[in-house]
Amino acid sequence: MIIRRLTAILALFMLSSCGSNNVYDAQYYLVRHAEKTTDKVDPGLTEIGEQRALDLAERLKDIPLTHIYSSNFKRTLNTAKPVSEKKNLETTIYSPKALEALAIELLSKEGIFLVVGHSNTTPNLSNFMGGIAGEPIVEATEYNRLYVLQRKGNKITSKIEVYGR
Repeated sequence: MIIRRLTAILALFMLSSCGSNNVYDAQYYLVRHAEKTTDKVDPGLTEIGEQRALDLAERLKDIPLTHIYSSNFKRTLNTAKPVSEKKNLETTIYSPKALEALAIELLSKEGIFLVVGHSNTTPNLSNFMGGIAGEPIVEATEYNRLYVLQRKGNKITSKIEVYGR
């Protein structure tokens, strides 16, 4: 009799954990590019920026990414590069002028995404996707903000973290 009750309780526990919110249809990691040089036209990354790109790869090393998106600028592509190399993933180019379309595209897909953007696009993309934008990014000094969005059905949860040194 006790064994039957324990078995029933165990079965109920297992069934209730199957509907857990730990399983998402999609997860999105949104970042601004790392520290850039002072070049006027399409700047690349500084040494500190290159290290931050490596820090991003380290932060995401245990995340089974399926897609990487970047705007078509040296600073964003070079921020994504260590991640794409470690994960052996191609980087898909998007237009930072079409953020609403990008949000719709991302929300229509399943997978785990890294999106590298800019101080004036990353918070907006998070917002368009139903996440939090947070305070405006400090243009001159803030390169370590990581938006983490998770989607289950039509429900989005989001938080802001920091990464790197």
